[in-house]
Amino acid sequence: MMSDMERHPSQRAIRTTQLGIIVSIVLVFVKAAAGHWGHSYALIADATETGADILSSALLWIGLKYSLKPADKGHPYGHGKAEPLAAILISLFLVAAAVWIGWNALGFINTPHELPQKFTLWILLVVIAIKEVLFRIVLRVGKNIDSQAVIADAYHHRSDAITSVAAFIGIIIAIAGGKGYEGADDWAALLAGCFIIYNAIRILRPALNEIMDSAPSPGIVEKITRDAACVPGVLDVEKCHVRKMGFDYFVDLHILVNAQLTVAEGHKIAHDVKNKLIKDNIRIKDTLIHVEPY
Repeated sequence: MMSDMERHPSQRAIRTTQLGIIVSIVLVFVKAAAGHWGHSYALIADATETGADILSSALLWIGLKYSLKPADKGHPYGHGKAEPLAAILISLFLVAAAVWIGWNALGFINTPHELPQKFTLWILLVVIAIKEVLFRIVLRVGKNIDSQAVIADAYHHRSDAITSVAAFIGIIIAIAGGKGYEGADDWAALLAGCFIIYNAIRILRPALNEIMDSAPSPGIVEKITRDAACVPGVLDVEKCHVRKMGFDYFVDLHILVNAQLTVAEGHKIAHDVKNKLIKDNIRIKDTLIHVEPY
């Protein structure tokens, strides 16, 4: 039987992060070497974006490990906010990489240089396939465990694939056009930078919402309300506030019970509700239940 730590969603997140780091380390050297020998700045820019992948994945790894720290006196709700904070920092890494790529692409557009070599196209095809597969694997894990940081890391891999597609198109145009079309490779890098910024914004918004304790999806609140209402003694559920802390949820609930019950009886019903919610919803870390007369 797996331990609680092995079953924890963060363990799946950490494994996908480690996979991404290993793959990206290999690709950054392949891209940089091919870009240098193949005279393609778009491919060198692509290698830079992959390098940002490595840094952001390492940052995610640190954030995930920190989010697993148990609650303490200074952090009674735990350290789960480190997870969306990592997503915010990853999005900022994406913006920084895009700005660097765009700035250098603008400089190269008007600078005479050699045409890209045809072999770079085959390398890019392999890179695009690898990064797209990695994107789908990481995104699936991120959605399954409802982790904005892991989803952010997935879109970082997708942005890497986008830069590779842009580089592929730019190199084809440059090779097909011949002398005088060398700049197509650089325009491709510039376009890729714009796509990367777009992805960064997509990552940033939900992570900021989580930091601000925005409500989760209505389906989660409805399920919690429905489960609480099924507990014997609960006549109605008046309020249900849920906030996400890392991989877990904290619930504030108002239940209505018979006004003639004793304090002890109302207290028992509240505990029954708490036990049911935590048992039936493994992502609920704790609940605060307020008992009111019906």
